Amino acid sequence: MEKKYYIETYGCQMNVHDSEKISGILSQLGYAPSGDEYGADLVLLNTCSVREKAAQKIFTRLGQLKKLKTGKPGMAIGVCGCLAQQEKDLFFKGRPYVDMVFGPKNISDLPALLEELQRERKQLLALSGPRQEPTFEVETVLRDARFKAYITIMEGCDKFCTFCVVPFLRGREISRDPHSILEEARRLAGAGYVEICLLGQNVNSYRFEQFDFADLVISLHEIPGIRRIRYTSPHPTDINPKVMDLYASLPKLCNNLHLPLQAGSNEVLKRMKRDYSSEQYMEKVEYLRERSPDIALSSDIIVGFPGETREDFQRTMDIVRQVEYSGLFSFKYSQRPFTSALKLEDDIPEEEKSQRLSELQEAQRQIQFRLNQKLIGTTQEVLVESHSRKDAEMFMGRTSCNRSVNFSAPGEILGKFVQVQITGAGPNSLIGRL
Repeated sequence: MEKKYYIETYGCQMNVHDSEKISGILSQLGYAPSGDEYGADLVLLNTCSVREKAAQKIFTRLGQLKKLKTGKPGMAIGVCGCLAQQEKDLFFKGRPYVDMVFGPKNISDLPALLEELQRERKQLLALSGPRQEPTFEVETVLRDARFKAYITIMEGCDKFCTFCVVPFLRGREISRDPHSILEEARRLAGAGYVEICLLGQNVNSYRFEQFDFADLVISLHEIPGIRRIRYTSPHPTDINPKVMDLYASLPKLCNNLHLPLQAGSNEVLKRMKRDYSSEQYMEKVEYLRERSPDIALSSDIIVGFPGETREDFQRTMDIVRQVEYSGLFSFKYSQRPFTSALKLEDDIPEEEKSQRLSELQEAQRQIQFRLNQKLIGTTQEVLVESHSRKDAEMFMGRTSCNRSVNFSAPGEILGKFVQVQITGAGPNSLIGRL
């Protein structure tokens, strides 16, 4: 009887792509995907450790899976990803129903873990050392979409921002051989994929010998069949003129950029160890908009970082209003293990953090609504990604600047590029007519 697996993925696009790699490995082992945990023989939680709330969700979820496994003792439960690397064998303490824990660099160990689990039912741990190479490639990747794909080009980070746990969990920066990246992109193009997204914890710090990130994007741009190129997540320090100039010269490079600010106050940026000032950040924003006036910028912002005054927060708000981001990921600061920010007093009351976050998100909602309203009456090229979640008879696609558009169309057009006239707009999406 064919075994089935179910993967729940938490966190960033890197984790999403790791789950695609895990699915590929399991398919090679004869497993088939299950639509939910109830029909699965193997359940994996691919975890994130960036925020405390995400970690709490995992432990709650394991408690729910314990009840399921009580009535299905043959089912295996595993935890992988960044939180697995961080907490190590903590998942085993008081949780005999958890069968395996493995880190993000140990994906290729999964066949051996399952084989050992079959021989002897015991708790198995596989965690990498700091210098272990990441799993850039597996033989088969089961991708979530048939026409857009992630490609990992580097892993790890050398920045050591005081709030961030990534260097301790994903390790130091390791860049992938460009020949391997380009070959994967050619295979994807040959299989009908039209959009690729380059992934890395600090993606634009990519460098393999003398071949840098801009060289890689230029080389990918030359591959026939690839019509859109995106990347995430970059670091403002490594967005240099050579990269920014590409937005004016490479039509396949999507006209949006995620440029994490984190905070608008220079004093807070220093405590975060972000190695740029708000003035330097704004100089790059201005340079980008000189090269590509319509570029859509998005960002990450943390409110309530230790020592952040009301005046510091207002500097963040000033930059948000000045830049006018098309999208924003905003969070309240929470202490994370291993980070040097643990040495700082978490001195902003939770109520004040919530108030600042609310103010920021309301201002951003108004900005997005205003920016989207400006697009009414324009015609946008849209890559059709899925059926609309709210209306099965409508489709959802994205523009080059990463705005989602909902519209109706006759027939099946998933994976196609279509021209859509924008007829309406809200803060989070557009409405259009084919």
